[in-house]
Amino acid sequence: MDKEAMCSAINAKFEELKTALEGDNLKEIKELTLDLHAMVHPAEISGRDEKTIADYVLDYMMQGNHNEFVQREPWDTDLKYAGSKTVPICWQFWHTYRIEDLVSNILMENSKQIFNEDWQKRIGSSITDTGNALEPDELEAWAKAINVEELKNYMIEVGKNTRRILSELSLEQIKSMVPEEWVMRILEEGGVTTDFRSVWLLVFWGRLTIGGMILTPMTSHHMMHLPTCVDRIIEKERMG
Repeated sequence: MDKEAMCSAINAKFEELKTALEGDNLKEIKELTLDLHAMVHPAEISGRDEKTIADYVLDYMMQGNHNEFVQREPWDTDLKYAGSKTVPICWQFWHTYRIEDLVSNILMENSKQIFNEDWQKRIGSSITDTGNALEPDELEAWAKAINVEELKNYMIEVGKNTRRILSELSLEQIKSMVPEEWVMRILEEGGVTTDFRSVWLLVFWGRLTIGGMILTPMTSHHMMHLPTCVDRIIEKERMG
């Protein structure tokens, strides 16, 4: 894979979408949103023919590498709100798709999140939140119990559902912020904990318009976590 080419194309699409969101062309906004969403999610979610950056990481994880620790985000990212600077690869997917599930369903649509007791049991997760505050030893224990096949199934369902939600948004919704009670539902339903390294997410999301949520949790947030995983894959390939 050509990481630089992939990232360059994603960044260019992000800038196009960012500019479009400043205007009122709903058709353009939706097309760019769905294009960018497809670029940072497994191809199965959007029906793309070619592999995405997410596919390379997902394939690597499914080959028995889900417990392998990688950098959580690039080193120049401020991680004072994180429990650990290194995380298992499966956590990268858990974290990004739990956030996408919470934000798309609760904040964008005011509906039920996909994650429930059944999904928790199937995945084998000891937590229901995004995992922001987990310490290294907690991350290691959590990852060992994860059923990666079910985690993948959860990812696919979340991604497909998000695309439905994104395709149905009105311009008025995209330009609007959400009620505080919607944001607080995330805490009430266990999407975040009261640990300051977790609960700060509510403040962050609560300040965004839905258009801002498209730019962050739905798309660019995935690119805060995927590239460090790709770096590890490339490093392993070089080592033979």
